[in-house]
Amino acid sequence: MSDSSAAKKRVLVVDDNAINRRLAVAFVNRLGMLSEEAEDGPSALRRLAEEHFDIVLLDISMPGMSGEEVLARLRADVKFNGLRIIAYTAHALPEEKQSLVEAGFDDLLIKPINLKAVESVLADCLKS
Repeated sequence: MSDSSAAKKRVLVVDDNAINRRLAVAFVNRLGMLSEEAEDGPSALRRLAEEHFDIVLLDISMPGMSGEEVLARLRADVKFNGLRIIAYTAHALPEEKQSLVEAGFDDLLIKPINLKAVESVLADCLKS
């Protein structure tokens, strides 16, 4: 990923599992982007309302408010037009992937992740 495309890009990593969050944050930072964390849907919505982010890595299965609920709220608010939202999930069956794309996610990042997968998904987001 070119330094110029990654520089100053802000990524919000949302996952109720601290280890999953830290791993994604480490990869995002290694790619030269800035990252922040949120541990659940309500926290993510608060952070997004207060600060600008370019990309959200959004876990699907979280207690209280699912990633799909967070996505629906973001997509319903014109303030978030242009925000790239990536499903960050272990839901890897073909029908699950299709359902997530149809729900409005821009892309999918399947757990367990590695640096190459994160780089590929984020690079695709930066191109579009």
